[in-house]
Amino acid sequence: MPTANPQPLWRPDPQRIAQARVTRFQSWAAEHHGAPADGGYPALHRWSVDHLDAFWQAVTEYFDVRFSTPYARVLGDRAMPGAEWFPGATLNYAEHALRAAATRADEPALLYVDETHEPRPVTWAELRRQVGSLTAELRALGVRPGDRVSGYLPNVPQAVVALLATAAVGAVWTSCAPDFGARSVLDRFQQVEPVVLFTVDGYRYGGKEHDRRETVAELRRELPTLRAVVHIPLLGTPAPEGALEWSALTSADTEPEFEQVPFDHPLWVLYSSGTTGLPKAIVQSQGGILVEHLKQLGLHCDLGPEDRFFWYTSTGWMMWNFLVSGLLTGTTIVLYDGSPGYPDTGAQWRVAERTGATLYGTSAAYVMACRKAGVHPSRDYDLAQVKCVATTGSPLPPDGFRWLHDEFADGGAGLWIASVSGGTDVCSCFAGAVPTLPVYTGELQAPGLGTDLQAWDPAGRPVIDEVGELVVTNPMPSMPIRFWNDPDGSRYHESYFDTYPSVWRHGDWITVTARGSVIIHGRSDSTLNRQGVRMGSADIYEVVERLPEIKESLVIGVEQPDGGYWMPLFVHLAPGANLDEALLDRIKRAIREQLSPRHVPDEIIEVPGVPHTLTGKRIEVPVKRLLQGAPLEKAVNPGSIDNLDLLRHFEDLARKRD
Repeated sequence: MPTANPQPLWRPDPQRIAQARVTRFQSWAAEHHGAPADGGYPALHRWSVDHLDAFWQAVTEYFDVRFSTPYARVLGDRAMPGAEWFPGATLNYAEHALRAAATRADEPALLYVDETHEPRPVTWAELRRQVGSLTAELRALGVRPGDRVSGYLPNVPQAVVALLATAAVGAVWTSCAPDFGARSVLDRFQQVEPVVLFTVDGYRYGGKEHDRRETVAELRRELPTLRAVVHIPLLGTPAPEGALEWSALTSADTEPEFEQVPFDHPLWVLYSSGTTGLPKAIVQSQGGILVEHLKQLGLHCDLGPEDRFFWYTSTGWMMWNFLVSGLLTGTTIVLYDGSPGYPDTGAQWRVAERTGATLYGTSAAYVMACRKAGVHPSRDYDLAQVKCVATTGSPLPPDGFRWLHDEFADGGAGLWIASVSGGTDVCSCFAGAVPTLPVYTGELQAPGLGTDLQAWDPAGRPVIDEVGELVVTNPMPSMPIRFWNDPDGSRYHESYFDTYPSVWRHGDWITVTARGSVIIHGRSDSTLNRQGVRMGSADIYEVVERLPEIKESLVIGVEQPDGGYWMPLFVHLAPGANLDEALLDRIKRAIREQLSPRHVPDEIIEVPGVPHTLTGKRIEVPVKRLLQGAPLEKAVNPGSIDNLDLLRHFEDLARKRD
């Protein structure tokens, strides 16, 4: 897909470029490590992928990473999978996350906000004290390096304390949000066999209390490796029999002791959505996450001690882990536990206002919902502190860029909009925010430093201004060290390295433009291929969901047994809308005129809703399998879906078509 040469939507002014941390890093790396002093970000990025060892050494020195024993070299084995980073080095992630307590003890490390939208601070000193107390108690319970510690917790300060204490002892953290049902949690936790479970009695969402005590009892019964359960009374109920009280474990005034672990020692286990089988249990390392997140948060997100970092997330999504890592840069992080749209659609903007957020992250879906609901963030809220609005989860459509830009411009503000894309697989971004580059409508600013991101054609050739597979041709420190219960590494290899040997294939269609920016078109395993012309589903959604009558849509390309190709578009209508001939015609015309006549759907079908994963991503491949005749239990892992009844609707549709 050729890209024209449009005018940027936003350009950073010279002062912003000069003050950006990535600018200071480039000057420092030029002086100490041979990075190019001139040429701005493109030159720095080229150097970072051409001189991978020098770049990552520079990152560790610039951010003063404390190695308790030194490394022999930066990169031992470069092979993917299996790259060996900083062999010989030992360190501790939690030690770095709590460093600001030494100089800013009484300033807030955390701002906790629930649905009352009143922020409550936890100071650096108090956070360090609680982590110290809990670290000692975990050791007293027999938790040792490598043991797994699990959390069935909402986005509350106790979850951050538990993660940091787990990392401090060298144990391995893993978490699920309490809106996950028991089966979904067990599909994840049973794989890793935790020895401790931190849990709440329930949570509040959408103005209601949700009691989870029965689910917790089931988790206890089905996790035989548990030695201890820690009760956090969010709804005020007493601890169940045999459980320990959170307050008792975190009341001591104890200085934390940080276990010094090898660079590649496991830090946490994250999970793929698991829509078509058990979720992949993705293991990332203490050192790999530490240096990747220092780079991503400190350079790309431009975060430092004076910032407040808010991302709307839950503990079941990698963005929560990413948010917690804001502590590494000395940044105050904002934890919001509640509905994104309670008591009204503007809720997240209100949280950003009341916490003084400087970087506010949300989903593209929320931005588009605000646009449709007539929310005016810059007019209705005091967002003078916000210097960046970032989005992820799905591509932000061009209309979302323009709406955000115009809303803030009306108030006289020039807003840096950072659409970012990465994955649970690396717990980071492949491409996205760069504070010194212009923003073009519908585009991610650039690939990340140290990330040799390319678009490849089926023959493995890089293409520019054409749609190709997203590949990464050199190792990143936060790539998984392994999957849990994958002793020969075969599942890991199949997931990323089957298509192009020794090259990471992520499963997204992208365009790398001649300007160096990146456009995400959607998952390559759910590509729409009409008469040899490929298109990502995200391109269809962007056009269709501009129409006010369409609340959400889902498009699928289904190869037929007779060699034909059926491409239905499913639409969830806004209240009061009707899928009449006039609307059908407008949908088809919009796709024909704005995208491609070949990608006008064969049928447009109204559905009661669009199914999602538990982290909010539209489910395309399982729906495709259902439409190809697969039974529900073979097409999808039921525990990975937000609303199974919606999938039954597609199963019925497939049956009627037979």
